Amino acid sequence: MINQVTLVGRLTRDPELRVTPEGTYVTNIILAVNRNYRNQHGEIDTDFVQCTLWKKLAENTAQYCRKGSVLGITGRIQTRTYENQEGKRVYVTEVVAEGVRFLSPKPPVDRSKQQEKEAFAVE
Repeated sequence: MINQVTLVGRLTRDPELRVTPEGTYVTNIILAVNRNYRNQHGEIDTDFVQCTLWKKLAENTAQYCRKGSVLGITGRIQTRTYENQEGKRVYVTEVVAEGVRFLSPKPPVDRSKQQEKEAFAVE
């Protein structure tokens, strides 16, 4: 069986890094992925895909990416269920990332901070 997904899209918000009770890093992100065609109104629809990143992928993404960053994600689709507070069963489909590529250019360096670092390095 094959369960492989490749997505390229933009982050809808800044990633928030969390730590499980076992000490493993995790972040959940939503990737906005444009469709390859226009709808009846001539607009491009967007899918919002929930993705889960673990360990070093989660750490690096939280450190280097912000809302609007373009990411390429490879992974697998995973489904799970749970009961909410009202006792109803909720079904969740998400992508569990196995690889992440940062496709946005690096943010510009703050010149004042760069000059401070150089001043301390001269001494």
